[in-house]
Amino acid sequence: MSVRKRTWTTKGVEKTAWIVDYVDGSDTRRLKTFKTKKEADTFAATAHLEVRDGNHVADSASVTVEVAGKLWLAARERAGRERTTIDQYRQHLDLHIVPFIGGSKLTTLNASTLHAFRERLQDEGRSQAMVKKVMVSLGSLIADAQDRGLVSRNVVHEMRGRLGASDGRAALRAKAKLRVGVDIPAPSEIKAIVGALEGRWRPLLLTAIFTGLRASELTGLTWPDVDLTKKVLHVRQRADRYKEIGRPKTGAGDREVPLTPMVVNTLRQWKLAGTKSDTGLVFPNLKGKPEALQPIVRDGYQAAQMRGGVVVASGKLDAAGKPLTLAKYTGLHSIRHFYASWCINRRADGGLELPGKVVQERLGHSSITMTMDTYGHLFPRGDDGEEMAAAERALLL
Repeated sequence: MSVRKRTWTTKGVEKTAWIVDYVDGSDTRRLKTFKTKKEADTFAATAHLEVRDGNHVADSASVTVEVAGKLWLAARERAGRERTTIDQYRQHLDLHIVPFIGGSKLTTLNASTLHAFRERLQDEGRSQAMVKKVMVSLGSLIADAQDRGLVSRNVVHEMRGRLGASDGRAALRAKAKLRVGVDIPAPSEIKAIVGALEGRWRPLLLTAIFTGLRASELTGLTWPDVDLTKKVLHVRQRADRYKEIGRPKTGAGDREVPLTPMVVNTLRQWKLAGTKSDTGLVFPNLKGKPEALQPIVRDGYQAAQMRGGVVVASGKLDAAGKPLTLAKYTGLHSIRHFYASWCINRRADGGLELPGKVVQERLGHSSITMTMDTYGHLFPRGDDGEEMAAAERALLL
């Protein structure tokens, strides 16, 4: 393997490049050109080790990111990934990856191109959370290409620690904490909402409020997983947005959640009334299939807020010149936030707050870190000043 300088003249202008001349693992002579000697030396050192270890892939033997992406999507589909997950991967590829680096060969990706790619995503208006998801998908794409022998290194995985550490800390600093009365319904608002629940939305939303289940877990819940005698339900499956039933997305999602007396009584009456579903769904739509999210939010949750007075000004006036109002909480996830805060602050209701590990298990979070990052600031704190004073007395007396 050699690195040599090449000089030539074009239209009277002298130009220079650096050539790496080497033989790959298949005894094929390869030439690669660089603008600077430093770039050439770096490539030569890396290529030497890759050829020695038998995993070098030349540019001509590689493919573009776009081609590798199509192979990756097909592999994920064959592996039986959920339809919603495949759709998300396809969006990452079509909307965020291909427009910027789709034409680049996998072998040309390096730390510099990754930095530039991330920065361009941010400059084009992608959120920090979206950039992170796209980078995870890109890393998975390259890992698939590695398995196919199309690239020797996964530069995303190699750079993950260096790329993500400072950005992750900055994101945590910038992320606003969930606030009761803003992101999380206050207890008084939940009382108003509960009092305004009507019809077939009442049992569903009461269950959501006092179990913290995700929307997909509610719509996939079946009667065999509800034990009204033992006052507990089991989360064993979920319904995606295409109304297809599948397992919880993570192992932690498979869990047991206790039921309150109001929920038990309501579900008992709901069961006696009879829900028409061939698959035993607890909250089917009128055709016996998993209910869609939009009517739950619009016709159930938001309508109850309007009736209960949990509203905010819309900034518009009606025909009579009176201010129009909107439901204060737009998404069902705010109910899940309430359940978490309610479990954490049970002392306010005369009970005992639950340990963080129990809250994690009730919510089906994959780790205690996720629970504490989201809700840690809601856990009750003692009188720090008095605690420190007591510690000082114990130390010095």
